[in-house]
Amino acid sequence: MAKNYQPVIGLEIHIELATQSKMFCSCSASHFEVEPNTHCCPVCLGLPGALPVPNKKAVDWTIMLGLALNCEIAKESKFDRKNYFYPDLPKGYQISQYDQPLCTNGKMILDSGKEIGITRVHLEEDTGKLIHSQDATLIDFNRSGVPLLEVVTEPDFENSLQVDEFLKKLQLIVRYLEISSADMEKGSMRLEPNISVRKPDQKGLPKYKVEVKNINSFKFVRKAIEYEISRQQQMLEKGETPVQETRGWNESKSKTYSQRGKEEANDYRYFPEPDIPPMTFTKEEVKEIQSWITELPEARIKRFVAKYQLSEYNAQQLVENKDLAKYFEEVVMNAKNLSPTQIANWLINKKIDIDRINPKDLAKTIAESQQVFEIKEEDLKIAINQVLKENPKAVEDFRKGKAAVLGFLLGKVIAKTNPSIDKTKVSQTLFRILTKK
Repeated sequence: MAKNYQPVIGLEIHIELATQSKMFCSCSASHFEVEPNTHCCPVCLGLPGALPVPNKKAVDWTIMLGLALNCEIAKESKFDRKNYFYPDLPKGYQISQYDQPLCTNGKMILDSGKEIGITRVHLEEDTGKLIHSQDATLIDFNRSGVPLLEVVTEPDFENSLQVDEFLKKLQLIVRYLEISSADMEKGSMRLEPNISVRKPDQKGLPKYKVEVKNINSFKFVRKAIEYEISRQQQMLEKGETPVQETRGWNESKSKTYSQRGKEEANDYRYFPEPDIPPMTFTKEEVKEIQSWITELPEARIKRFVAKYQLSEYNAQQLVENKDLAKYFEEVVMNAKNLSPTQIANWLINKKIDIDRINPKDLAKTIAESQQVFEIKEEDLKIAINQVLKENPKAVEDFRKGKAAVLGFLLGKVIAKTNPSIDKTKVSQTLFRILTKK
């Protein structure tokens, strides 16, 4: 990366909410691997005379995420019509939010201490899905009208690593709140970075920005950002100004490609949705939604480190899975003579099926594994001598200076005695016998 340019990166993240019904009708919001165009009605197909009715749970969940991201919650909010033509948008407009979003002015603190501003968290409806074949483009409207939450950040990111950390933290918060699976492979979390570069001494934002649309993995976001930074720097070095546009990401070629010129807000001709009245929220209503938020990932990591004396790494590994973190604490409660670190290491390294093994049974298994098998000195020597007799080639290699063969012989002795034997004692006794002969 050239040192004479500074990246300026912002994010738009779309997250499908896991409500049972769609945003403005009672159709099922389930659309993944469902027969095309079977979860549709006049409302989500945009047929004449159909009237939208907002999904209250989707509104509440959007406010809940806004609170988790330290946002201010609007006293009054409304829906707007975002007008544009595209085949997957049956009404010719999308019901979204423009100048009165549900949540504004939030923030997230990265591990480095850097603060990322969150401009807004708002709610809209998803579009249909285009399915391209060689001969035609087909449209599946099952996804049309599914509640879609959008998080928009300030252009505060300086590199792709900061973006990666933010996105992973956001995904984990969403999963802890249980408002979405945030599964990128299924399209329930889609990532759109806005990228530009400027001279370090340049004041204000660059005069252009490039948006890369609908990326579905953290890895691809990092690669797309790094590619765009390099492409834009090369253009600026030649005296060219990058075009303000929307681009796509081609993974097979590891490069972005132009899709269309980037629209401005006035291109969409926003106006208030006439069929849905404004929404108002009292302090009591917001306080009730706040009470639904249980311990979030960052707080749980800090508690695990303080309460259980876990390493930061172990705490993060456990907390990355909400169910695993809960299971860990249940095992700790059932383990009298085990340290939390022993339990954490077991859960992280052994890949335990927590749905199948009872926490109490696992505590017992770990405790039994920690017990050291006692063996008399004479019995240990007999076992070692048997192993040496059975493996003369290994003995010869050791005496020729191949010290690594000691590990092979150690394994043979453990197999002949007991897996819970004191391995340090075996190793020392084995070494003494080998060096005496």
